[in-house]
Amino acid sequence: MSKLTDVPKRILIGRALRSDKLGETLLPKRIALPVFASDPLSSVAYAPGEVLLVLSIAGVSAYHFSPWIAVAVVVLMFTVVASYRQNVRAYPSGGGDYEVANTNLGPKAGLTVASALLVDYVLTVAVSISSGVENLGSAIPFVVEHKTFCAIGAIVLLTLMNLRGVKESGKLFAIPTYLFVAGVFAMIIWGAFRGLALGDTMHAPTSDYEIKPEHEGLAGFALVFLLLRAFSSGCAALTGVEAISNGVPAFRKPKSKNAATTLAAMGLLAVTMFCGIIGLAMATDVKMAENPAKDLIHNGAAVGESFVQDPVISQVAAAVFGEGTFLFVFLAAATALVLFLAANTAYNGFPLLGSILAQDRYLPRQLHTRGDRLAFSNGIVLLAGAAILLVWIYGADSTRLIQLYIVGVFVSFTLSQTGMVRHWNRHLRTEKDPAARRHMIRSRAINTFGAFFTGLVLVVVLATKFTHGAWVALLGMVIFFGTMTAIRKHYDRVAEEIAAADTPSDDTVRPSRVHSIVLVSRIHRPTLRALAYAKLVRSDQLEALSIRVDPDETKALREDWERRGIDIPLKILDSPYREVTRPVIEYVKSLRKDRPRDVISVYIPEYVVGHWYEHLLHNQSALRLKGRLLFTPGVMVTSVPYQLESSEAAKLRARRRADWNAPGSVRRGPVERRHHKESGTKS
Repeated sequence: MSKLTDVPKRILIGRALRSDKLGETLLPKRIALPVFASDPLSSVAYAPGEVLLVLSIAGVSAYHFSPWIAVAVVVLMFTVVASYRQNVRAYPSGGGDYEVANTNLGPKAGLTVASALLVDYVLTVAVSISSGVENLGSAIPFVVEHKTFCAIGAIVLLTLMNLRGVKESGKLFAIPTYLFVAGVFAMIIWGAFRGLALGDTMHAPTSDYEIKPEHEGLAGFALVFLLLRAFSSGCAALTGVEAISNGVPAFRKPKSKNAATTLAAMGLLAVTMFCGIIGLAMATDVKMAENPAKDLIHNGAAVGESFVQDPVISQVAAAVFGEGTFLFVFLAAATALVLFLAANTAYNGFPLLGSILAQDRYLPRQLHTRGDRLAFSNGIVLLAGAAILLVWIYGADSTRLIQLYIVGVFVSFTLSQTGMVRHWNRHLRTEKDPAARRHMIRSRAINTFGAFFTGLVLVVVLATKFTHGAWVALLGMVIFFGTMTAIRKHYDRVAEEIAAADTPSDDTVRPSRVHSIVLVSRIHRPTLRALAYAKLVRSDQLEALSIRVDPDETKALREDWERRGIDIPLKILDSPYREVTRPVIEYVKSLRKDRPRDVISVYIPEYVVGHWYEHLLHNQSALRLKGRLLFTPGVMVTSVPYQLESSEAAKLRARRRADWNAPGSVRRGPVERRHHKESGTKS
């Protein structure tokens, strides 16, 4: 089976990399920025629209609050970025929010943060891919008609890219992300130049529309609640910020410094684009409504169900560049593409966090090991499977999925920054240097401010989105928390059970005797080899054991045994129900019951075949027996292999494949030869 899967695997993800090549997969800052920050950078494509959508509930008159909400988002963004710059310096191992909360607030808080982040990463993939499919579907009807299938296909494609390695996938994703950033900045600069220098009046496609408010004349608590809800919606721009602190091990050295620099660059780019789009949306008189079919009014009538409400960024681009122009199409294409690639932030954050959790025994150990391309392949596949399940359940509907979003990230923000406050308090108790203390006090103030803001946003998000789907995210967190707690308890229980005692125990006492049993069905070369090997071990007692299923075959076996003069006693057990496994197990248990200090050694002859389909035809009884004997204390099972001709042919084919060189490798020289040559030249 491995031969059938090896060739497609190499085609899809490339040749395996040696462990000592790990340094070559680490990321420079120019690649790390699009790899880890594509989610917060791309969120400016929909975060401004989320603000205007919420404000539209109170009508166009509430739009004048949007600059103040933008300022609040900017303050929060800079606060969070400043806080995470402290995180990556204080905790460079890549644990990020999980390590901060676990160290400073305790294991339960750490596990809560980990659960929140894992859920958020899954949702990042589901929301980003679904949003990208919907944007692409406006131009290609087939995508809209089969959007669930297309979204799943996109997730599979993204998974394969990441399985090829973080650096390789980063190169693929860097260009579209940078093109998107360049397009947005070009729109902001050109729009500001037209408005401020040339005095042009720019109009969005919906500038002459009116909004029918759902609630007119909001004031007092209702208005404050609306503004808080708009603020929390705008905070979608912060999703993915934590991925850099979780991905510090993927950076080149100096890791902490490079991660902190990337964080600062990401924050500056994100807030500039966010504020620029909000400003241009106000200048071009963009109109957005939560229910555009009924609440958007044009020429005195509702626009109706046929109306397609374009995102804010598309409307601003149409006003600044002109609808249908090259730059308009360029930015639209870059936006759709970067929304797909935004999911890549999760593909780098989830596996790294999963690896750390596996190292701490909260997740299966397989998530801690790197795959052929030195990526955490098992974590990547697990993330893809969970995202595909969500996309399938919700029909790739980003409107429904986004209601589940940002709950997890603000849980992790709040607990992480609370943990950092405790971190500084602990260090301030022992630090005597005045300069260091001033730095710590300033950092603590930043973290305290961030904890307050993110906690407020979390409360607002839960209050406004709980009944719309946020409960699903909370349920996912509870499931992750319970599962990881159970896994840790299992690993702890096993570790305690198998720990070697300091004093002599039953495990170190030599068994009084070894009773060896060779299982025999008929006399052939594998049986004779197993008997010869069992003799070599020199057990205290050796016997052959056969099960009487067919009387004629058993009679023939006994006659052949006596004719050959085999000097090992043959014991035959009756099996009236034609079972093989049960009589053997019962016999072995009876021996153990009579002599508890004896060790029973069972030898099972097995065929070694060369084709996967031959496994279906042989060794099935042996597999069942081994599976049952594993649960019998004091029993050792030994497989005695016998290689058939097909296995020799398979070995020959494997040797030929190992000697095969890729096209062009003769010209370049084999890898090992080039390596030795280079080493010789250097010496």
